[in-house]
Amino acid sequence: MAARQDTLPHLDILSHDVYEAGVPHAAYDEFRRTAPVAWVNETDKGHHGRGFWSLTCHEDVVAVHKDWRTFSSEVDGTEIEELEPDALAARRTMLETDPPRHTKLRQLVNPTFSKMAVETYAAHAERLVGEVLDRAIGRDADGVYDIARDLPIRMITGLLGVPEEDAPQLFHWADQIVYNADPDYSPLISDHGDTDPYRLLPFRSPVSLTVLEYVHRLAVARRGVDGGDLLTVLSNALVDGEPLPEREQGTFFLLLLIAGNETTRHSLSQGLLALAEHPDQLARLAADPSLLDSATEEVLRWTSPQLHFRRTATVATEIGGVPVAAGDKVVTWYLAANFDPEVFPDPHRFDLGRSPNRHVTFGGGGPHLCLGQWMARLEVRTFLAALAQRVRRVELTGDPKRVRSNFINGLKALPLHLVPR
Repeated sequence: MAARQDTLPHLDILSHDVYEAGVPHAAYDEFRRTAPVAWVNETDKGHHGRGFWSLTCHEDVVAVHKDWRTFSSEVDGTEIEELEPDALAARRTMLETDPPRHTKLRQLVNPTFSKMAVETYAAHAERLVGEVLDRAIGRDADGVYDIARDLPIRMITGLLGVPEEDAPQLFHWADQIVYNADPDYSPLISDHGDTDPYRLLPFRSPVSLTVLEYVHRLAVARRGVDGGDLLTVLSNALVDGEPLPEREQGTFFLLLLIAGNETTRHSLSQGLLALAEHPDQLARLAADPSLLDSATEEVLRWTSPQLHFRRTATVATEIGGVPVAAGDKVVTWYLAANFDPEVFPDPHRFDLGRSPNRHVTFGGGGPHLCLGQWMARLEVRTFLAALAQRVRRVELTGDPKRVRSNFINGLKALPLHLVPR
């Protein structure tokens, strides 16, 4: 079959380099305006793959995520990369399943991440935020490593069930894995080096093997032990009467490690950047604390840490009137959907009072709605409340630096000064 041609060949929203330079809002806007369901030919962008349908409209992103029967996570996974069956099986997490297995896996960890359970950590979150700000206010700091990185790590370490002294190394490994296209993090660059020897490992990262071995050592010691931490739960879980395979325990743990840390970190760091660039909004929140809930949702919309996920059409169908063949890849761009002017009036205005705010930062609904959404909301809300009470201004002292990744919308450096009240 002849390769399909790019719908908008002059625009690139796929390359890692694009996202290192900045968020391609202008390109997203043009896609959404002229071709909200567009074909992207990967080989034309220097990538390997047969191409995919790119969705940038909020309505289409939500529709695809809710219709898991037509648009599957399990058939070929959730990454743009096309995996051979052995790699798909070896790298499978809860994300790469559809109901009913997805439902059964999710039920294992749902109690830990329920809204009610998360609310019990509110006082702990307030203490941690206070400690972080005590060290940062009035001093030159890095908004990523001195402020935003610490809170999610310290919140989730106990939930995961790993020794506190292991946390710095564990999260360093997680950075190396998920930022596999950034030479500042990864020992092997995914789009430059030969990663085929590691194609059976998550993110094609050799560091994934280190984490899987670490998880296995801890999991063996947890078997037959009572406990509510996630590592103990996974070590003793039965799904359809069978224990989780060792590899699936490891990839499940890695998913929770990354999802519980990376995404919230970038909501916090990019939230700081947004407040530095829009100082009136921090003053507004300080003057009116009743805006705290809407402010939390606006920071989550604005920062959109997860750039995209992929689905596969299981049958011939259509999206927005565009025919989609069975087996086609469909990529939903969360960040683009969160700036859709049909849903968010004046979307490029950072507005802490925005309401309603139907962002898709945690997914567009359906069975894969983000497991950690309540924990992320708690952390962002607690951080904003403390910031508004204690900080007069967020001042940039240097240029922010972005992660080289088309998967995570993140910062790796944010020089700043928090001016105290």
